[in-house]
Amino acid sequence: MYEERIRRADLRSRIVSADTAQDMVKDGMTVGVSGFTRSGDAKAVPRALVKRLEQTMEPMGINLYSGASLAETDTLLSEHNVIMRRLPYQSDRSMRSRINSGQIAYIDQHLSHTAEWARNGLLGDMDLAIIEAVAITEDGGIVPTTSVGNSPIFVQQAKKVIVELNVSIPLAFEGIHDIYVPENRPYRQPIPLWAPSDRIGSASIPCDPNKIEAIVITNEYDSPSPIVPPDSETQVMANYILEFLENEVRQGRLPKNLAPLQSGVGSVANAVLSGLKTSSFENLEIYTEVMQDAVFELFEAGKVSFASSCSFTLSDATMRKVIPDIEKYRGKVILRPQEISNHPEIIRRLGIIAINAALEVDIYGNVNSTHVRGTHMMNGIGGSGDFARNAGIAIFVTKSTAKHGAISSVVPFVSHVDHTEHDVDVLVTERGLADLRGLSPRERAKIIVEKLVHPDYQDQLWDYCERAAVKGGNTPHLLSEAFSWHECYDETGDMRNLSIWKDDLVPQLHQTPSSVTV
Repeated sequence: MYEERIRRADLRSRIVSADTAQDMVKDGMTVGVSGFTRSGDAKAVPRALVKRLEQTMEPMGINLYSGASLAETDTLLSEHNVIMRRLPYQSDRSMRSRINSGQIAYIDQHLSHTAEWARNGLLGDMDLAIIEAVAITEDGGIVPTTSVGNSPIFVQQAKKVIVELNVSIPLAFEGIHDIYVPENRPYRQPIPLWAPSDRIGSASIPCDPNKIEAIVITNEYDSPSPIVPPDSETQVMANYILEFLENEVRQGRLPKNLAPLQSGVGSVANAVLSGLKTSSFENLEIYTEVMQDAVFELFEAGKVSFASSCSFTLSDATMRKVIPDIEKYRGKVILRPQEISNHPEIIRRLGIIAINAALEVDIYGNVNSTHVRGTHMMNGIGGSGDFARNAGIAIFVTKSTAKHGAISSVVPFVSHVDHTEHDVDVLVTERGLADLRGLSPRERAKIIVEKLVHPDYQDQLWDYCERAAVKGGNTPHLLSEAFSWHECYDETGDMRNLSIWKDDLVPQLHQTPSSVTV
């Protein structure tokens, strides 16, 4: 029945149920699973594992490593207290709660780094890899489904492999992947990729057939991405970026079809990329880690000629259009391992235009992508750091306020720094665009406050900048007030209460250190 998908005859005898396969997962193991932003993730075996634990009530803890966020697996395993350690990225509410309470040891890591850690033994022994696949080739090669992520390095490092053979994904997916695994350092050769459309590897993940202990047949699509449709504010932000890129072309700094584009995961970044549909740009190329709905909208609009990514991360409607009709995109898309899609040298050499989302930014251009009020993990840095530091142009987008205006997304000093001012070229809110290139810190502060800040907060930020400038310095700050906006929100629930709240704070700041109570 599965000869077309399991082409090595001796492996067909290893087809088992998910209930049987899950018994290979033991307490204390390190498990690497396929999956990148809810796509191509292992589904049946983790679900069966939870079912077993619910029946037996036995305690279990594993280290769970992936490409990026998973769907149901992250939810189920975290809610059943199975995960001891997790990396490099997640976006699950229940897992986030346990991370922030200290129950899960979470390592927030650049996505390009995980494979190197695994290769160098820094993740310890990889006991088991669970990989979703379209097919298994004659030599045991594993053909991935809708993402590649870290699956190649997990298969290489794992002692045993479980393959989830997903028959809902058409065999036409075979040939879309480009699996290239760099050599160990210091013997590594340059990665021979000169354009997003280049193919440099194989169509399947190399795997010793003897490692494949079990094959589980599944038949279900990925969990859809919860992408929010573009709204008026994200459209305005997209327009600012389009104007900026058009000016870069006029100035001769970019070609007419721009440089390859990257857009991070999330609704705002997706909406901004979607805005290119109405632009004059054509023959665009994409070199990114996540291919969201907007990329396929741009294909349909005739704007994109080729897209290279690590995964498809799609809404339900787009998924049901694209997956069955994947033959239509053959020759137009490639899915790569994330250590290639996010490789710093390739990003820098191709001059990528990177568009990523921020939680908050500050008056000097530092960006916080991960920690709410500096302490509580949201999702993780993902690949934004890989791209921001190395891109030809690094753009960060955020709405000027959050929580119905109670939070300003532009503050005196970000409460957690993921991307320093040195790696940020352009900031965009629905209020405007600030091109920070070639500007000193004081000049950056002026343009950021002038162009990006919501009117409810503009006077307060001007006041901060002016008083900080009096104290002097290349990057003027009032250290006693740098995080006062966050403190004000913690205590009153609204940053707009700052002036009232500060009236109580400031007198105490002038007391002697021993008498300060704040």
